[in-house]
Amino acid sequence: SFFVHLDYREVHYAKVALDRLLGRDRFRNEIIWAYDFGGRPKRWWPAKHDSILWYTLDPKRYVFQFEEMDRIPYMAPGLVGKDKAARGKTPTDVWWHTIVPTNGREKTGYPTQKPLGVLERIIKVHTEPGDTVLDFFAGSGTTGEAAARLGRGFVLIDENQDAIATMRTRLAEWEPDIAVHETDQRRSQRGTNSTSNT
Repeated sequence: SFFVHLDYREVHYAKVALDRLLGRDRFRNEIIWAYDFGGRPKRWWPAKHDSILWYTLDPKRYVFQFEEMDRIPYMAPGLVGKDKAARGKTPTDVWWHTIVPTNGREKTGYPTQKPLGVLERIIKVHTEPGDTVLDFFAGSGTTGEAAARLGRGFVLIDENQDAIATMRTRLAEWEPDIAVHETDQRRSQRGTNSTSNT
C-alpha cells in the first residue's frame, strides 16, 4: 500500500498525477482526516480536514486487516442495542481525530507533527507484524514511533535537520540506525537523512 497525505489545496492535483503514474485501478480510498481545532474565518467555511489517498500497487493482493481496526462509539447508541453499543463500530473513510494538542505529552515541538493515533490506525490495518514501513517525508517521526510500538520496522527519510534532531530524540528508545547521505556536493550543510530500525 502507498499513502499520500495532503491538505485540500494540493490533494486534487496529486490524485490526478498518481492516477496517471500508478493507474486509476490502483486507487482504493480517499480518507478524510477531520479535526476541530484552530481559528474559524468568517468569510468561508473553515478548512478542518486533510486527505489521505490510499493506493495499492497490486489491486488483487494487499493487506487490509479488518479485525485490527479500532472501534469508535456509535453516535446514537440507543438505536443499536447494548451489545453493539458496547463494542462500538468500525470507522468509515472519515476519521475524526484531534491534531496533536499544544500541551499534550505527544507533542514534540515539530510544526507539522501528525497524531500517533492516525498513523497507528493505518499501520495496524495495512501492515502485518514484522513488515517494514517507509516514510519519505518523516518530519517528527510519528510513522516510526507508530511502527515500532506495533512491532513493525521503519525507514524514515527527511532532509530537514530539525526533523532529524526531533526523530533522534523521539525514537531513541528503539535505537535506530541513522545514516546521513549527501545528495548534492554543492549543499554541504544539507543531506538526506534516514532513520531505520530494520
